[in-house]
Amino acid sequence: MTAAAPADDRGAQEVGRRIRSLRTERGISLSELARLAGVGKATLSGLENGVRNPRLETLYAITAQLGVPLTAVLSPPGETPTVRGTAVGATLLEVFDDREATYELYRMRVGPGPAQLSPAHSGGVTEHVTIFSGVLRAGPADAPLTAGPEGYLRWTSDVPHVYAVVGEEEVHASLLLRYPRPSTPDS
Repeated sequence: MTAAAPADDRGAQEVGRRIRSLRTERGISLSELARLAGVGKATLSGLENGVRNPRLETLYAITAQLGVPLTAVLSPPGETPTVRGTAVGATLLEVFDDREATYELYRMRVGPGPAQLSPAHSGGVTEHVTIFSGVLRAGPADAPLTAGPEGYLRWTSDVPHVYAVVGEEEVHASLLLRYPRPSTPDS
């Protein structure tokens, strides 16, 4: 997904505050996080200061390096943000946890036109897409999968991956991201 996180100034400032907080908790400098995420230092600084609305791909690149789900920077509990990318628009429906993972469930629309390239997530993250209408090509950039209505796609998204409509009909789907929890010595 690409495009802006929260469109209002307050939303952008809150996203920036969360990114800065997570970065400093981990003892990572602004320069180091920018390098690891493959974004410009000025871009990251603008995001942290709440003066730039990030593209979804940028947020995924940053959260992957911080080792957190996208929702860790998007919004407080109870809110349902919509994020937009080059081709994808996704509305967060639910975040839930179990002992092994955190899950994010989105209502997703993918428009015809240019494909969207999303950066790799943290190791072990998987994406699960159920298509309700349209035909979607999605998955690892070097080997995308295709499914139509009532179809299902699943891939490990710790590699760059794509979303593209096949044909002219907008795709309506659900997207479930599974972020595995780091194992601890006691688990």
